[in-house]
Amino acid sequence: MFARAGHRVLVSGSRDPAELQPLAEEIGGHVGTPGGAVEFGEVVLFAVPWRAVDDVLASLGSLEGKIVIDTTNQFGAGGWQDLGGRTAAQVNAERMPGARYTKSFNTLTAGFQAEASQRTGADRVAMFYCGDDNEAKAVVAGLVDDAGFVPIDIGGTVDAAPMEAPRREGALYGEEYREPEARAAAEALRAGRPTPPAPKYD
Repeated sequence: MFARAGHRVLVSGSRDPAELQPLAEEIGGHVGTPGGAVEFGEVVLFAVPWRAVDDVLASLGSLEGKIVIDTTNQFGAGGWQDLGGRTAAQVNAERMPGARYTKSFNTLTAGFQAEASQRTGADRVAMFYCGDDNEAKAVVAGLVDDAGFVPIDIGGTVDAAPMEAPRREGALYGEEYREPEARAAAEALRAGRPTPPAPKYD
């Protein structure tokens, strides 16, 4: 999605880099190591299983000054992880000292995002994001828009729970929103009111 909007992209992962080459060629990007990806990008899209977060972060080197978009959800052995009252965003922000942490692209499946990113006009899908660095959030909002979605800010990392797993009544996670309903939901959250029921679209 980002490459389609004209951004330079480097893809990396735990697999043999050669396995990622077809994807890189398809999107017009390049392949590199995880550490090389951090050095390459002004923005790092972090998408790994929850159980692997610490190991992957250890392989990346310093994230100092990098804008990180965290897409992870707190599913581990046994299912949803109880984080003792903290949001997953708070936990991961603490694991990434020096990073300009944000969270987004985690509420909807990758397959749905690939399809929905092609929509236009009033059919565009909302993409929620949060973080404690307003300048970083402004950059991420622009990237969300470039990716084909409507960016909706729900606040700081402490406010992230509604956009985090598991799917449940009153949460934004796992639900499709379009702009008017998404803005109403974000306003309700800021005001401390329950979010309206998730919309149903034809």
